[in-house]
Amino acid sequence: MVFYVEIGAVLIALFLLFLIVKFISSPLHIIANSILGIVLFLLVNTFFGVGIPITLLSVGVVAIGGIPGAILVFLLHVTGLGF
Repeated sequence: MVFYVEIGAVLIALFLLFLIVKFISSPLHIIANSILGIVLFLLVNTFFGVGIPITLLSVGVVAIGGIPGAILVFLLHVTGLGF
């Protein structure tokens, strides 16, 4: 059982390393994704009246995650698990 945990940890570490290399190679895509995520978060919150509180944590998740981060915050709010 411990063997599977170690393999999972190595696979997660390799995946994170792949993401870091990918993001470092194209910083303009990261900046554009972050800006679009924040704009999407604010538009959904304003026009659709979702009522997600704009806190440092929610904006931080959206800024780091971009559009997927905005979708994650929205889904967590809708399901009642966070935000």
